[in-house]
Amino acid sequence: MSVQGSSRVITTHRLFEMKQQGEKIAMLTAYDYTMACIIDAAGIDIVLVGDSASNVMAGHETTLPMTLDQMIYHAQSVARAAQNPLIVVDLPFGSYQGNSKEALHSAIRIMKESSADAVKLEGGKEIIESVNRILSAGIPIMGHLGLMPQSIHKYGTYSVRAKEEAEVEKLLEDAHMLEKAGCFALVLEKIPAQLGTRVAKELKIPVIGIGAGNGVDGQVLVSHDMLGLNNTFSPRFLRRYANLYDEMLKAFNNYVADVKSGNFPSENEQY
Repeated sequence: MSVQGSSRVITTHRLFEMKQQGEKIAMLTAYDYTMACIIDAAGIDIVLVGDSASNVMAGHETTLPMTLDQMIYHAQSVARAAQNPLIVVDLPFGSYQGNSKEALHSAIRIMKESSADAVKLEGGKEIIESVNRILSAGIPIMGHLGLMPQSIHKYGTYSVRAKEEAEVEKLLEDAHMLEKAGCFALVLEKIPAQLGTRVAKELKIPVIGIGAGNGVDGQVLVSHDMLGLNNTFSPRFLRRYANLYDEMLKAFNNYVADVKSGNFPSENEQY
């Protein structure tokens, strides 16, 4: 396992140790400095600068519109804040598929320009050439199998993946292939819990789940979803730990009312 050259508390080697010791790994997304500061203070293990920024930050229906420059911008913001967790950045759609040289160039730009610790790629056998080329440069990779949002037009649906035997066998083959290539961890999205448990048991590297059951080595959620900022997204795997949409709406309504009535600013709130 690779050891990061940064001063972060959580490294790829530490994650490997956590799996060996049976310690669960907590992972959340962040896209900006302020959110990353709070997540860092909470003691999170991994921060994912996800291309889900396309949905929650930019309002797109899919993750496909995100560009490499946009991902680097978000990663730079997060890296300025997060001191302790490992920072993983999604390689966006079109920056690594089908061209391993472009994949390496994309990964190098993220590492050099954002001070992140690793990149994440979706896919198995189809992208293994890109995986090998990026790893050859000493850049840590987190894999991603199961539901792969960058391939949503191929699937045509966000339903649970790997329910049929053929897809199960391919996922298992891809998981072992990514581990053998040298990936330090793997994300499994929206697959049957029994399969998630099997993959985690068969692999030596940590397996992080999002809708993959409790038998994996850790969990990841989109921070905006678990905070209840996005109140229209309610998949089965999501647990909301707050309802910030209603809290923020109430605050904004109160502000508008105070401004309209002349109640804000008060005498004590002016110079």
